[in-house]
Amino acid sequence: MNILVTGGAGFIGSQVADAYIEKGHDVVIIDNLSTGRKEFINPKAVFYNADIADPSVAEVIEKENIQVINHHAAQISVHDSVKDPVADANSNIIGTLLLLQHAVSSGVRKFVFASTGGAIYGEQDCFPADEEHPQKPSSPYGLSKLSVEGYLRFYQEQHGLSSTVLRYGNVFGPRQNPRGEAGVIAIFCDRLLKDQTPVINGDGEQTRDYVFVGDVVRANLNAIEQNSSGIFNVGTGLETTVNELTRSLLRIAGSDILAKNAPGRGYEQRRSCLDNKKIKDSLDWEPRVSLEDGLVDTYEFFKNHQN
Repeated sequence: MNILVTGGAGFIGSQVADAYIEKGHDVVIIDNLSTGRKEFINPKAVFYNADIADPSVAEVIEKENIQVINHHAAQISVHDSVKDPVADANSNIIGTLLLLQHAVSSGVRKFVFASTGGAIYGEQDCFPADEEHPQKPSSPYGLSKLSVEGYLRFYQEQHGLSSTVLRYGNVFGPRQNPRGEAGVIAIFCDRLLKDQTPVINGDGEQTRDYVFVGDVVRANLNAIEQNSSGIFNVGTGLETTVNELTRSLLRIAGSDILAKNAPGRGYEQRRSCLDNKKIKDSLDWEPRVSLEDGLVDTYEFFKNHQN
């Protein structure tokens, strides 16, 4: 198949593109390289340096005869979305709507959307949360992802565009950007390798569902191979506190540095954990990489790729 991966030079998108190519698909990547890195682009992919809002994207989809769009290009910072909700909406809602219009006009058959399970449910009523749990995001980032999910339902009903929504837990692993606030594991690995103190926001007892990027990539493979549409959580069903995470990373790094605490952030939810029964049943997916093994792989990646 001819597959367009937006954000294909980024942390998750680049590894999804690699996996599609390994399976024999023809992959086109669109990325504006604002956060993506050119060295992550698979040389077997056709690359266009463009923003998803550029009018040229319509021509790319038509020219490359795209059959499937895998949409990972996004503004990914919860913190930045709180500071500037308009910019977040322009990127994550308007940019995606333009892409959907191009998809319909060009006869694209399938749209795979990287959504968020970590931010879309807000403060959960039960643990783990399944896909029917009330969606009450506490940040514009979560709101923008939820909005796009609604638009995908509209495009499926009105235009017959099949879509699969993957609600990710807290994805971590090699290639994650340690700069900024997205990705606590990448940030902590980077700081430990520089003998700097990890900084924990709040008391560290907040929990997240950490899922390894390799497992997330397999979910994206199954999304096009299983021919099943719908909304699916992509998580482990396990909660890990930031304090537990920090202790594990300190042990893996062989470090005796003491983490310090900073004030918590009011927009961050206290606990997050995703039920993965639906994706197990419908897409034959389940996590294979343990948190411990994933942390070791991630730390070794950063150790071998220090700037």
